[in-house]
Amino acid sequence: MIDAHHHIWRQADLPWLNGPMQPRIFGPYETIMRDYLIDEFLADVAGTGIERSVYVQANWAPGRFEDEVAWVQSVADEAGWPHAVVGYADFLADDIRAQLDRLAKYPLMRGVRMQLHWHENDLYRFAAEPELARNEVLRRNVSLLAEYGWSFDLQVFAGQMEGAAGLAASCPRVTFVLQHAGMLEDLSEAGRMAWRAGMQHLADRPNVVCKLSGLGTFRHRNDPEHIADMVAQAVAMFGAERCLFGSNYPIEKLWTSYPDLFAAFKSAADGLSEADQSYIFNDTAARVYRLAP
Repeated sequence: MIDAHHHIWRQADLPWLNGPMQPRIFGPYETIMRDYLIDEFLADVAGTGIERSVYVQANWAPGRFEDEVAWVQSVADEAGWPHAVVGYADFLADDIRAQLDRLAKYPLMRGVRMQLHWHENDLYRFAAEPELARNEVLRRNVSLLAEYGWSFDLQVFAGQMEGAAGLAASCPRVTFVLQHAGMLEDLSEAGRMAWRAGMQHLADRPNVVCKLSGLGTFRHRNDPEHIADMVAQAVAMFGAERCLFGSNYPIEKLWTSYPDLFAAFKSAADGLSEADQSYIFNDTAARVYRLAP
């Protein structure tokens, strides 16, 4: 089984973990303001059946985007984990190929993430503006990922999903990995309706897959009922063959253990066929991130 979204880090490399704690989308995080290295991750997953993993960029200083990938590659060379890397690049650059070429020499590179999520609530806001997915420079640069065989990890809120679906349509040779099942933050009925409508726009694009991860981000707890609901809705829209599990560890370590988190996801998928469970917990991630058996 594969964890398709986790982080390891050295505190000294992360601006957001240095100095006083700044408000973040996932609440207070004093307990993870420290090094989180591969040995601790492996101890966290022990006994769960996780056999491979994908590292997703953890927001080092933008100018050090290559340093991040180089460090993770060195960890994998020594420890054998992780098995793939999603790095960072600036898709608003005039021509991103110089950045991508710098990353291409690292064997584990499989994708790139530039977080596009914007929200009226500045605590939830990351991108500088809400409609970056419609930006023609960004679209042109994302389309270049096809030349490298890399995916784009897509992170947006419901109000941005129509534009994100247009981005996916404009880059049909690129696989888009929707982060955190579309980041449902408004649990009112109106909020859920807006999320479902946006998710359907993305599900209609065959080159978008849905990552079932980060589902405690706005609840700050491990909620098996919420996880079951989100898994059911994602599978109904995307099909299990376009869904994949990711832990978002160690962020979720703020409120749960890895075994308890994974158990909630496994329980959520219990009613699915064996083949569909294999898609969610192994096959889709192996395909998208080109992981060896």
